[in-house]
Amino acid sequence: MSKTLLIGSCRSFSGKSALVLGLSRLLSERGISVSFGKPLATSLEREGQDKQDATSAGGASSGGAGPAWPDPLIDDDVRFVGETLELPPERLIPSLEVLAPSTAHARLLEGELHASSTVEQFRSHLDHATSDLVILEAAGSLSEGLLYGLSLVQLAEGLDAPVILVHLWHDSRSVDDLLEARQELGERLLGVVLNAVTPEDVPRLEKEVSPALERLGLPVYGVMPRSPLLRSVTVAELARRLGAEVVCCRDRLDLLVETLSIGAMNVNSAMEFFRKRRNMAVVTGADRTDIQLAALEASTQCLILTGVGDPLPPLVSRAEELEVPLLRVEQDTLTTVEVIEQAFGHVRLHEAVKATYAFRLVEQHCRFEPLLNHLGLG
Repeated sequence: MSKTLLIGSCRSFSGKSALVLGLSRLLSERGISVSFGKPLATSLEREGQDKQDATSAGGASSGGAGPAWPDPLIDDDVRFVGETLELPPERLIPSLEVLAPSTAHARLLEGELHASSTVEQFRSHLDHATSDLVILEAAGSLSEGLLYGLSLVQLAEGLDAPVILVHLWHDSRSVDDLLEARQELGERLLGVVLNAVTPEDVPRLEKEVSPALERLGLPVYGVMPRSPLLRSVTVAELARRLGAEVVCCRDRLDLLVETLSIGAMNVNSAMEFFRKRRNMAVVTGADRTDIQLAALEASTQCLILTGVGDPLPPLVSRAEELEVPLLRVEQDTLTTVEVIEQAFGHVRLHEAVKATYAFRLVEQHCRFEPLLNHLGLG
């Protein structure tokens, strides 16, 4: 069996896929072949439906037939990494289970946990791997996947595989999660990559925090700054989450939104505010035509109208001229803003421009020589 490396995190959406992309390309450039998979799938493209998170997919209730998952069970993240790195199909490792309400319910009703047999079953997926290294992306946290026998700790023990953690850094209190992981994983935890660090704090963390973590048995392979681009969300994803009507520019829904602005002030204040922002989604009432037109003249990726009333023809015409998607929602402004804020940093890395940026981020801020030496790939 090929050598195996697990990429995990203490919390969901910490940047695992970005690290997988950057590390895999680094290895490829050194002539080291890589396979990639997710033992527990979390995002699938289901027949006849748009892409959706498996965690939000509706499943069959007890006694139902359940959803028809694709075969082989290739997670969307795995497929995207494979396409981006041009991996042949045989280097994409199928998932064993899907994290979804229906599968969790079925597991719960079984009444028994068979972690060792589940991991052993997944191990058979790796028996045919012909690459130098198999990289596996674990579930979102240390506990996620326990019901399936496919949590990070269960996989590390069952596959006897080393682990790298990608960790969202806030301040020194963030260390508690890492210490818990160290306690759970023991010597299998090779090191961590700190992610989403405030850019101006990166030098301080490299100078002070990294050596301190090393003394605690937590080698730091990199300190990556927070990126608005990697946290961004497409207009299409916002429209899906909001259940919005797309009034115009349906062919521009791939635009990336990095910031959110609320058009609730007078037009002069709004224009000054909008000039300071970039790649915005602007949320405003359907009756505020003055704000809407001002937003279109700024760095606006989409304009979202709340409340009752149809957009005026001059507004639609100007939006079409500037190729800015116009969305209309039934929710009030507060609810709309809450949905959008939840989306930032909680979407998957499925855009080429994000992948390119992830390559550069990992290349500039991570040093993997100790890892490669440990794996015998130096």
